[in-house]
Amino acid sequence: MNIKFAQIVLAMSAVLAGSSAAMAQSAPAASSDNKPMVIDAAAVDNSYLLYEGDVVKVDKKKRTITFKNKEGESKFVAGSDITNFDQIKKGDHLSVTYQLAVAIELIKTKSNGIRSKVETNTITNSKANEKPSEKIANKTTIIADIVEVNREKKLVSVKGPSGKITTVTVKNPALLADVNVGEQVKVIYYDAMAASITTPKK
Repeated sequence: MNIKFAQIVLAMSAVLAGSSAAMAQSAPAASSDNKPMVIDAAAVDNSYLLYEGDVVKVDKKKRTITFKNKEGESKFVAGSDITNFDQIKKGDHLSVTYQLAVAIELIKTKSNGIRSKVETNTITNSKANEKPSEKIANKTTIIADIVEVNREKKLVSVKGPSGKITTVTVKNPALLADVNVGEQVKVIYYDAMAASITTPKK
């Protein structure tokens, strides 16, 4: 097993086995309905394909799966926590993805001096009769103070609960017309890791 795939296997194992530990150090909700919408300011919305490959062999006695892609073959041992192992068949397709989204919303309210941070974690599993899949998502909402506004460069600097100051670019400069130091913004961070095994469409 090569080093690159070993890293992917660790991620896939954590996801398919239902462990939230793999994402505990990160700081999205499970469905697209919970993704932050781009409302006012700068935003990032990226999705990365970490690994994909096809199932070429399944050994039910040893609970091993052999995947193959353009980089070659790699074997994965399915732990007892993967309860839907029997649903995996030769020819199935595996994909492991990571998604990151950041949205910033301008809130027209005077700062009361309180900055907050709220984190939520959501885990979505496949049903008993479905092929193994799982999505571990985290969503963090931060209320931060505006400490500087640069209308010429379309920049806003905000201070979060930890005291760290972050400068962001506002997409719509017209929004800066009545934005002032002392007001607040809401920053939403969303990240998720998902692994799924599916049957290719014929």
